Amino acid sequence: MARDFSAVGRALAAPARSAIVDALMDGSRRPASELAAIAGVRPPAASEHLAVLVGTGIVAAEASGRRRFYRIADPAIANALEALGRVTGELPSTGYTRSREASALAEARLCYDHLAGRLGVGLFDAMTERGWLGEGGAVVTEEGRAGFADLGIPLEARGSRRPVARPCADWTERRSHLAGIAGRALAETFLERGWVQRRPSSRGLRVTEAGATELDERWGVGVGVGERASA
Repeated sequence: MARDFSAVGRALAAPARSAIVDALMDGSRRPASELAAIAGVRPPAASEHLAVLVGTGIVAAEASGRRRFYRIADPAIANALEALGRVTGELPSTGYTRSREASALAEARLCYDHLAGRLGVGLFDAMTERGWLGEGGAVVTEEGRAGFADLGIPLEARGSRRPVARPCADWTERRSHLAGIAGRALAETFLERGWVQRRPSSRGLRVTEAGATELDERWGVGVGVGERASA
């Protein structure tokens, strides 16, 4: 059966909706007021844009008391959007702040719930070279499971339909980073141990000094330390 992609194309065609989707690509849940500010539109317009995204199934809405929060509908949609980013243009950097933000996203960010950018790709390459990942990143080998266990990272998620490992196309690096249960667990570990920190109002990550040391000494991955990210 032929697929009709036109509805999805129309849903993503508006710059404001594109900005909303991009803001939610870190796996966060955000209220309409915050998304309106990110997209640079008034709240009534943001509500209209969100209705389109929810109606197409790209975004899901959840009620919490009197407030509604919005998120990407599921990991598969986030992965598809990240892959789609490989064939999209980038918003022009119209000033120093936007240019700095674009550079930060390319350096280290969350792709839904796993590490992306040069950080994620560097880790994927390092794990592949060490034999932790096989079949192009679709399998965690026995050596990899031992390595994850040594880091105190569990790979089993009971009841989850997600694969343990899956290569995810990185739209800035044009290569793969690690998704799946292993990718999520790795990102959670980096955040919990203070090796990376979330950037405010962005899915970008700052690599801390401790994180840079960990990446260099354990993985041989060189990523710049983010501003105000010492830890």
